[in-house]
Amino acid sequence: MTKKDNHDAYIAAAPEQFRAMLGQLRALLSRALPDAEEVVKYDMPGFQIEETIIAGYAAFGKQCGLYVDPGAIAAHADEIASLRLKATKTGVTFSVSKPITDELVEKLAISSRSKKGF
Repeated sequence: MTKKDNHDAYIAAAPEQFRAMLGQLRALLSRALPDAEEVVKYDMPGFQIEETIIAGYAAFGKQCGLYVDPGAIAAHADEIASLRLKATKTGVTFSVSKPITDELVEKLAISSRSKKGF
């Protein structure tokens, strides 16, 4: 994908099978982090408070990712595992065939905000 400077452009340029999922992810993060500002940093859409990125998301060829504070991933590791999603220290990957739940997105966003001191 080419560089995009806002969430709408990023989602529009994402692989077609992920656009609806990314739109839903954006809406969930916006609702969970109502005072966060939408930004694009490092070619990834995200939500920041002051100068701190609380959550970000991205689309790749075969999957999407949600990126949050490592403490948020650790705090919800059992739930991530129960959904059979892959997690790294700072992110959870998911796809159309293995989606992330709305509830988990909201939990991770709120937990990330807390871990970052907001």
